Amino acid sequence: MIFLRLFLTFFEIGAVSFGGGYGMLALMRELVVGNGWLTEEEMLRFIAVSESTPGPIAVNMATFIGSHEGGVLGAACATLGVVLPSFIIILIIAAVLRNLMKYGAVQGVLSGIRPVVVGLILATAGTMLLSTLFGFSHAGDAFAPDLIGIAISAVVALVAFLWKRKTKKNPSAILLIVIAAVLGAVGYGI
Repeated sequence: MIFLRLFLTFFEIGAVSFGGGYGMLALMRELVVGNGWLTEEEMLRFIAVSESTPGPIAVNMATFIGSHEGGVLGAACATLGVVLPSFIIILIIAAVLRNLMKYGAVQGVLSGIRPVVVGLILATAGTMLLSTLFGFSHAGDAFAPDLIGIAISAVVALVAFLWKRKTKKNPSAILLIVIAAVLGAVGYGI
């Protein structure tokens, strides 16, 4: 039954992932592609759309993937599955373990988890970069650069650099997304 599989898969993702939505992407990619729900290319597109829409990326991804596999009920099952573990953990921490952070061991565990989360995020970003811009999805894949994608990335990076240099502030992420979307529409044809 697809609805139970969606719920349990996303419950697992929500239960064992640390570091928020970006920390979940590596496990989500492994399980979703492994279950055959999406291809690598579809997964990358879902990530791009999830980042571009309001809300947490993990919840957006769960909703979109659930909808793709099981319609509205599938979206509800996947979304509930990914948020329920965090909800339960927050309730337990708020109700029972209020003073948990005063213990050095707890602070040490959280400090130890932080670099792992950074590593997961960087690995996911590297995988997306290699797959999207250079065509490497698996070891041994042929080099197939996406010249339009590389050009769009370079233009957006240049805009961000020049903006930061001129205004001494980071550019709006929304502005960069809009620029990339317009360049993508022009470059890949509307």
